[in-house]
Amino acid sequence: MQRKRILKELKLQIKNGNHIIGVATGSGMTAKYAKKGGANFLLALNSGRFRQMGRSSLAGFLPFNNSNDMVMDFSMRELIPLAKGHIPVIFGVNATDPTKDMESYIEEIKNKGFSGINNYPTVGLIDGKFKEALEENGCNYSMEVEAINIAHKKEMFTIAFVFNDKQAVQMIKAGADVICVHLGLTGGGLLGAKKVLSLEEGKIKAKKIFKKCNEIKPNVIKLIYGGPVKTPTDICYMYSNNKNLMGYIGGSAFERIPCEKFITNITKAFKVPVHLKEDELMNKMLDGITKHYDYVEFVKEYVNKNYMSQISFSALAKIANISRSYLSTLFKKEIGCSFKQYLVKFRIEKAAKILEKENIQLSQVSSLVGYKDYAQFSKMFRKYKGCCPKEYNTEI
Repeated sequence: MQRKRILKELKLQIKNGNHIIGVATGSGMTAKYAKKGGANFLLALNSGRFRQMGRSSLAGFLPFNNSNDMVMDFSMRELIPLAKGHIPVIFGVNATDPTKDMESYIEEIKNKGFSGINNYPTVGLIDGKFKEALEENGCNYSMEVEAINIAHKKEMFTIAFVFNDKQAVQMIKAGADVICVHLGLTGGGLLGAKKVLSLEEGKIKAKKIFKKCNEIKPNVIKLIYGGPVKTPTDICYMYSNNKNLMGYIGGSAFERIPCEKFITNITKAFKVPVHLKEDELMNKMLDGITKHYDYVEFVKEYVNKNYMSQISFSALAKIANISRSYLSTLFKKEIGCSFKQYLVKFRIEKAAKILEKENIQLSQVSSLVGYKDYAQFSKMFRKYKGCCPKEYNTEI
């Protein structure tokens, strides 16, 4: 598919109020169903291939294979034949590859049927001493900017991963059609990055970069990728807090995390000697993907284990890597009450069970369920049980 046609179709989608979705994949199966689901383009990335091997996306940055050769190999066998001109396939180019002449290699990529390129793997995800060593040897982000520029001059569609506003400016000047703010490796699931930006931090970072984009080229397509954004609920939060955001590119969110959940659950379902209705099984497999049980279940489990101690909801939000207000909204939507109300009810129910089974002083009961102030404990107990602890103790 030609660059002009791709841009025309994407801009029509945006004009009609739709969001742009790109799926970074490492297999023909994901590509086939992503296309069926309405994806606007596919990204062929080496990390996608490693995910299909059951490895972390981080493997794409290690010397296990030549990235460009790997992408070319699986794409020509699995992606290009499936695309058949109906969906653009974007080649993830390792622009710092010393074994390739970028001018001729990008021409080869174009002749093979790819619609464009993307700078991946990118040195933008590398920091510290290793980054310094790479830059000392000439392997830097400027090489990625140059690759985008080469592809642009060849009338190829270009998607640029950027990590700050300076890089966004460089890529726009190089001719990038899409500026995609890369928020880091995707969190969640069994292989997800453990330390990721919170949604709030991601929102702030994207806003800053998009503001600079609008100063240079307002009509450039603006997307985000990875990090804490891994569910439809996450991306809705980003859309509602960033009017400049036009869409999302995901890899793990589309092929790794869903596969982990579905395959694990379906295997368990076959192993369990009970008969589940198909729709019930489907609902179980979807838990945690569309309804966000992961965050809420985390909070509930934490309360269950720590109700006798002081609990800070703000601290739980930080641990979960999301904003307090976002976690509060998810919690209230799922549980039906605020976290504060839930915690009080939980503690009072625990206190009631203790009173039913144990013959101990009421002040001790108060302490056992997290209340240092007995008067406050008694007040809450009366509110939820209709009588004070002493009366409840007498009744039972």
